[in-house]
Amino acid sequence: MSEHTRVDEFLTSLLAICKPLEPFEMPLLDAHGATLAEDIYAGDRLVLRSGTRIRSTQIGLAASIGRDHLPTRPHPRVVVLSAGPDLVEPGQPLKSASDEYETNSWLLTTAVREVGAVAYRVHSIPDDEAQLQKVIEDQLVRADLIIISGERNDDSFDLISRTLAGLGAITTVDLAIEASGRHNFGTIGPDNTPVVTLPGDPIAAYISFELFVRPMIRTMLGAATIHRPSVKAALEKPISSDSGMRSYIRAILADDGKSVTPLANQDEQSTLSDANAFIAITETDTSLKAGDQVNVVVLERRYI
Repeated sequence: MSEHTRVDEFLTSLLAICKPLEPFEMPLLDAHGATLAEDIYAGDRLVLRSGTRIRSTQIGLAASIGRDHLPTRPHPRVVVLSAGPDLVEPGQPLKSASDEYETNSWLLTTAVREVGAVAYRVHSIPDDEAQLQKVIEDQLVRADLIIISGERNDDSFDLISRTLAGLGAITTVDLAIEASGRHNFGTIGPDNTPVVTLPGDPIAAYISFELFVRPMIRTMLGAATIHRPSVKAALEKPISSDSGMRSYIRAILADDGKSVTPLANQDEQSTLSDANAFIAITETDTSLKAGDQVNVVVLERRYI
């Protein structure tokens, strides 16, 4: 890998270690929210298309043609772990100036559920290699994918890296994304379970989740599309970015989808909940002015 790994190279590496889960016939109500694994016909007419998410209307349609089971790919089981000796569970008091509330496992667990997977949140994990290895090994029995965040400092990241390397084949990359950081990826355990480590900063962790982990989960689901939709929109305010680095600016896409406004205070976590889109800035675009057409990744289709 080069000093900074490109976004598309990293995503390609991640998709290479995951695959669609094996389909099986699932009872109709249980199939709700899963992904259809085969085309469904009523006579010679295609009524349900493979790769689509099974929602209430698809359940009703299946019932109307006499189906009480559907061939589906199961919900991937995703374990979310968060590491760091300075992390404190919400609801508990902070005991020192270096302490901070553990955020990422809550953020990532619910993000996993929103994609359509089953998510298991594991409490802050120990700052000890042997104990950390035991926690991870215990989770392998129920995981199709493991996500770990928590390199609040270099020691924490190195601890995670050493522990994972003892369990499988792990690669460390430094991504060419502004304000991001190092990531690990690989497979561990007897079943070669995919694992990804994300930055400890919640903003960077969520951006990495959207760019990399969400497509992995969608791939495991056998979904017809694995990426968020994107549109071209006119920039309402000027923005700048570091040369050679990709940037993802939290923004508000207008209701008509034709213009986009970058949010102020990009270093504040509130931009994650306020944004309905990312403005994707390439490595060569260092300065963009109002009126320029930009690529926008749509997080929520509020304008529809």
